[in-house]
Amino acid sequence: MPEETVRTNDAEQKKEAAPRLKYSVFLFVAFILMAVAITYVWSHIQMTRLEYQIAEEMTRKEHSLDEQKKLRVEFATLKSPQRIETVAKNSLQMSYPERDQVILIRGSEVTK
Repeated sequence: MPEETVRTNDAEQKKEAAPRLKYSVFLFVAFILMAVAITYVWSHIQMTRLEYQIAEEMTRKEHSLDEQKKLRVEFATLKSPQRIETVAKNSLQMSYPERDQVILIRGSEVTK
């Protein structure tokens, strides 16, 4: 009789272990799938965040290029000889020198 009892206990333990093993495998697979899903969602969130940053930087670049164009036009306008002459005459009350006011100095020529 003791052999039958041992065999019965072994068989019962195996029957009980099988559902536990299936449950453990199911939990392991579920955990792996959840980890993969979380990683996938996280990567897409990061990609979306980076796309927004890229769009913001491109907008900033466009604004900088527009400002640069405006500043170049303003610089060209401000350095124009006609404007400088007008400012010199009107604001600074300057005029062209008379012939007798011009003094030529010889020997001070710049050599290139």
